[in-house]
Parts: sequence; structure tokens; C-alpha cells
Amino acid sequence: MLRLSLIAVVAASLLAACGKPSPDKQASPAAAAASAPSLLVAPEDVQTLGVSEYASGPVITGSIQPERRADLRAELQAVVLQVFKENGERVKRGDLLVRLDDTAIRDTVQSADEAARAASQSFEQAERQYQRLKTLQAQGMSSIQAMEDAEIRRNNAQSDLVAARARVATARQQQQRTEVRAPFDGVVSDRKVSPGDSAQIGKELIKVMDPASMRFEGLVSADRMAEIKLGQTVYFRVNGYPQVDFQGKVRRIAQAANASTRQVEVLVDFAGAQQPGVAGLYAEGRVQTNSVSALMVADGALVREGDKAFVWRVDGGKVGKSAVRLGARDDRQGLYVVTTGLKQGDRILRHPTSTLIDGQRVELTKAAVPMASGAGTRSAAPAGAAPDFAASAASGI
Repeated sequence: MLRLSLIAVVAASLLAACGKPSPDKQASPAAAAASAPSLLVAPEDVQTLGVSEYASGPVITGSIQPERRADLRAELQAVVLQVFKENGERVKRGDLLVRLDDTAIRDTVQSADEAARAASQSFEQAERQYQRLKTLQAQGMSSIQAMEDAEIRRNNAQSDLVAARARVATARQQQQRTEVRAPFDGVVSDRKVSPGDSAQIGKELIKVMDPASMRFEGLVSADRMAEIKLGQTVYFRVNGYPQVDFQGKVRRIAQAANASTRQVEVLVDFAGAQQPGVAGLYAEGRVQTNSVSALMVADGALVREGDKAFVWRVDGGKVGKSAVRLGARDDRQGLYVVTTGLKQGDRILRHPTSTLIDGQRVELTKAAVPMASGAGTRSAAPAGAAPDFAASAASGI
């Protein structure tokens, strides 16, 4: 009985070994590509490579700042009574922004006015006395000494009047400083105080800026400063405006490097009417010192495998995986320079997926395939979108 069982086990093993395919009979990659279904790809998903202009130059980083900005501070010690504007509110030149307590200053102004009035009366009386003595002396009825004494009193009274009027002007100027007004048209960028705060001399009260005077204040590495010239074009992007490419011109290059970073400050004016309306945003770009013609591909068309990069090239109705060597990256356009691996006129897939097979057949279509009921087909990818290669392959297109 045991012998019969062993014979049955050996026979089953031989049958299993005979049914397993040999390694030579397993499907090769070429056979897998030939047996794979064709991919239906819209023309919009295929890019034909051509020579593009690539602007190379020093990288510039910095922030967007207004050229016209005012940091309004307290010019005297007083208590804040009212704040009339909030952050973001537009103001006109001369608008009242903050009012400080002027009780003590009003008393000073009244005292100075009274002193000036008394000095004016004393001067008028001294002037009349001098004129009378001058007339009497001409008639020989008064001595020269008396007339000279009257003239001295008149001059002293005049000096007292001038000093009193100066004190009035100073007191009124102090009173005006209790009203903080906008120096130009703009917006309130930073409110620092509230009613009831004690304002010391030099304390920040409120900040005003002109949003129409924005500029790019950037820093460039000192190693590349020799390449920068006045009037050069600068292409840059601003954080918060991802879809906008800004352009400017170099207006000024600092003659001293930053003490901390050892970078050189560069001021860039916006070219055109479009500019961000928010100050302090981070910006990064490149100064266009020269222009180079090269083949360029987008990051979405690249497949990364470690340190290597590949693209899927469409040639002869098939798609193949091609290794490429990348050069510099154009931050403004988000494109990479291709140094080797591709040539002008090559066609590549814009958005390849991981389901592609090297050598797989590709069919291009000019119109979307309508959905057929019960046929198990899928429509082509819409224009400008990544094609669903996995779905196309599974449907047998």
C-alpha cells in the first residue's frame, strides 16, 4: 500500500514538471510589447521638440517692497486719543490718521498768544514814544539823549515781540504734531497703536505705503555681480502669484555688499502695468545676461530613476523609453535644457505613466472616441490633460 502511494506522488510530480513552461518559452519584453494593446493618444498629449530661447544669468532672490513708504512716529510724549484708519484702508494725502492728547499743549499755545499780544502792545507804545521824542528833538524841545533812550526801548520791545511770535509758532507746531496725517496717497500697511496707549517720543504709530510704487529688492551672489549691468531684463516669479511671470529692468546696483550674506543688492523696476499689490512677498528670478538656444522639456515629461532621467519618445507608431541628460533649469518657464538624448523634431509624451511598455504601439487621434455602450471602449484623453494610458490598455484599444 505504501509503495502504491509513493508511485502516485512521483507521477504527480512528473506531470507538474511537464506542465511548467521552460525559461526559454517565457514571454520576452519585445513579445510583451507586441502583445500589449495599442495606446490611443490625443495629439495634444504629444510634444514635438524644437529649439527654444533659454535666458541664462545670475539668480536673484529678494522681496517686493514699495518705494514710497512712511513710518510715522510720535514727535512728542502724549496719550493716543483716536486712531481713524485700519490696516488696508486707502488714504489721501492730508487725511487724519492718529490724534494725540493736546491738553497741555493747548495751554502752552494760549500762554504764548498772550505773551505775544503783550509784547506787541509794548512795541507799539515804545514806537509812539520814540516818534514823539524824534519830533520834539527836531524842534529843539528834547535832548538827543532822551531820543536815543526811546530808540533803545523801541528796539528792545521789537526784539521781545519777535521772540514772543517765535514761541507762538513753536507751540502751534507742537499742537499740529498731535495730529498725525498721511504724507501721500496710499494705504495703511501697519497700525501700531490703539486709543489709550502712551506714546513716547519716537514710538511707531502707523505705517503708510503707496502700492503703485512696488519694486523688486533682490540680492545677487557677489561671484556673479560682474555680469549685471544697468537696464538688463529680469524675469522673476512672486510668491502668491504662481501663474504670473513678471518682468523688470535693473535700475540700481549697490556699491557695497551685505555685511551678513556678502551678497549685492539690486533694485529692479517692474516693466509693464502688472505688478503685485502686496508688499513683503518673496520673489525669485534670473537676470538675463545672455540668451541660449537649446532643446527644452517640461518636468512633467521626465521620468526619474535615481540620478537618471528618461522620456517616452514616440517614433514609428511605437513608444520607446529614451535616456536624456539634463542641463540647467529655466525657473521662469519650469523647463529643463536637454544636452543629449534627443534631437530637434522628436516627439515625446507630455505626461507619461508607469503603465507604459517599451515598444508598445501608439495610435494618434484627432478627435475624441465616443463612448460605445457594451463595447468596453474608453474615450481619448481631453486636450491639455494627461492621457489615461492604463485605462486605454485595459480596454484593448
